Amino acid sequence: MNEIWNLNPIYKGFDDPTFEADLTALKNSVSELEAFVANLENMEPAEGLRKGIELQERMSDLTGKLVQYAMLRQSANSKDAEAGSYMGRVMAQYSRTAAPIAAFQSWASKLPNLMELVKADDVLRSYEFLFANMAESSRYLLPGNGEEILARMQLTGGNAWADLQGYLTSTVPVTYKGETTNLSTIRNLAHDPDPAVRKAAFEAELACYDRIKDSVAFALNSIKLETINECQLRGYDSPLDRELKGAHLKKETLDAMFGAMDEYLPKFWKYLKVKAKVLGHENGMPWYDMFAPMGKSSTRFTTESARDFLVDLFKGFNPEEADMIAEAFDKEWIDFYPRDGKAGGAFCCGVDYLGESRILTNFCGDFSDVVTLAHELGHAYHNLCIRDHRSLNKDYSMPVAETASTFNECVVMAAAIANAADKEEKLSLIESQVQDATQIICDIYSRYRFETMVFENREEKFMDADALSSMMLEAQKECYGDGLDHSCLHPYMWICKGHYYGPTFYNFPYAFGGLFARGLYAKYEEEGEAFIPKYKKLLYTTTIATAEDTAKVAGIDLTDKAFWRSALQTIADQIDLFCELVEA
Repeated sequence: MNEIWNLNPIYKGFDDPTFEADLTALKNSVSELEAFVANLENMEPAEGLRKGIELQERMSDLTGKLVQYAMLRQSANSKDAEAGSYMGRVMAQYSRTAAPIAAFQSWASKLPNLMELVKADDVLRSYEFLFANMAESSRYLLPGNGEEILARMQLTGGNAWADLQGYLTSTVPVTYKGETTNLSTIRNLAHDPDPAVRKAAFEAELACYDRIKDSVAFALNSIKLETINECQLRGYDSPLDRELKGAHLKKETLDAMFGAMDEYLPKFWKYLKVKAKVLGHENGMPWYDMFAPMGKSSTRFTTESARDFLVDLFKGFNPEEADMIAEAFDKEWIDFYPRDGKAGGAFCCGVDYLGESRILTNFCGDFSDVVTLAHELGHAYHNLCIRDHRSLNKDYSMPVAETASTFNECVVMAAAIANAADKEEKLSLIESQVQDATQIICDIYSRYRFETMVFENREEKFMDADALSSMMLEAQKECYGDGLDHSCLHPYMWICKGHYYGPTFYNFPYAFGGLFARGLYAKYEEEGEAFIPKYKKLLYTTTIATAEDTAKVAGIDLTDKAFWRSALQTIADQIDLFCELVEA
C-alpha cells in the first residue's frame, strides 16, 4: 500500500510541459475574457450569455487543475517553495478575471428577459440556479476594476497571512521527552491510552505555541480586518451575512439549529462530567483528557486492513461507493502518515480534471483514523455524485459540504457498535461517537462564538495573543459549561485550527453537516435501501439549490427546530447509553 498520494496523473511536476501549456492557456483565456467583456454591450444577449459561460467554464477547468496540483504539493510539504511560487503565479492570472466576471454578471443581471433566455438554451438551462441568484449577488459587486484590485491585494493580504499560519503550525518544533517532534504528531497523542502521555503531550503542545503565537495573532487580526473592510465595501450587513448569502442558507435555519443546540448543551456537559469522574477528575474534564479512550478496543489498523474494512462495509450500504473506496486505496488517492512539513488534520480535494479526489490524513492506526478515512471518503463520494454537473455547477456550499462525510461516519459507527465483541468494546465505540458529536456541538459552537467575538472587536482594536486566548477561554466556558475543568482549558485553539484563516465562519457548517447527516441517517434506518436513490439525488442537488431546497429532497424543513431536535436526540440517546454502560 502506498504511503503518499500520486499526483502524476495531474502533472508529473512543474517542469511538465503540460503544466506550462495549461498556464499559457489560462493567460490566453483571461485575455479573451477581457476582450469579450469589452465588447459585451454590442453582442446579442443570448450570444453574450452563452459565450460568457463558455469562457468561464474553460477558465474554471484550467484554474482548478493548476491550483489543485500546487495546493496538494504544498499541503504535503509546506517547505515546497516551488509549489508556493507557482500557486502565486496561477492566482495572479486568475485574479485578473475578477473584474470581467463581475462586469459580465452585472450585465446579465440587468437583462429584462434573462431567465427566458436561459431556459431557451440547453447549456444555459443547466445554470438556472446560478443565473437566478446573479441579480441578488450582483448587488454586492465592486464597481469598475474593484474586483480585480481586491483579488490582487488578497494575494499578499489574507491569503498570505493564511499561508503564514499554515507554515508556522506545520513547522514549529515541539519538544517532547527530550526529543523534537511536530504538532500533528503531538496532537495525535491526545488519544493515547496512557494518561501520563496525554497530559505531557498537552503541556508540550501548549509550550510550543509560545514560539509562534505573536506571529499568528498578527495573521488572524489582519485576515479578520480585511474581511470586515471587504464586507463594508460590498454592502453586506456583516461577515456572517455574507457567508449565509454565499451559502444559500437562511438565517432562520441557523437560528433554529443553534436554538436546538442550546437546549441540548447540558446533555453534553453531563457526558463530560461522567467521563471525567471515571478518569478520576472531580471538577469536570481537563482538556488533555477529553479524547482519552474508554472501554477496551485492542483493534489496530494498517492501511490495508482499513481498506478491507471500509470496502466490505460499504458494499452492504451502497456498492457504488464501495467501488470508489477501493479505487481510492488502489489508485493512490491518499497521503496517509504524519511527517514534518505536512499539513495537520485531514481533508479531501476533488480533482475535477481526473474525476477523482485526493485525500490527506495523518493516519496512526487507531479506529478513529478509520473513521477519519470514512469521513474524507464521504467527501470523495459527494464529488462523485456531482461529477456530471457542468464546470460552474460543482461548488457546494460549506453547510452541505459535511453531509456525505458525516453520513459515512454514521454508517461506520453503527456497524462497529452492532458488531462489538463485548461490552468493553461497545463502550469504547459509543464513547468514541459521543466524543466526536461533542466536538461538532460544543467545540464548534465555541469556535463560532470566538469568531463572532473577534469580528465584534477587530474593527476597533488589535487583539494580541493574550487577548485572543482570553476570548478563546470565554467561548469554551460558555459552550462546555461545567463539563470541563475551567482551570485546564485550551487557550490556543485559535492558533492550531486553520479554519479561522480560510473562509469566514468555517465552523457552524460542521455542526450543520453533523446534525443534518444524523437526521438523514435516521431516515435511512427507517426506509432502508429505498433511501439510497433519494440520498444520491440530495447530494447531486447540493450544488444547484439552496440548503433548504436541498433538504426538501428528503422531506426535511431546515427552518423547523423540531428537525434539529430530532437529530440531537439521537446523540442524547447515545449519551444515556454511555452513562448506563459506565455505571454497569
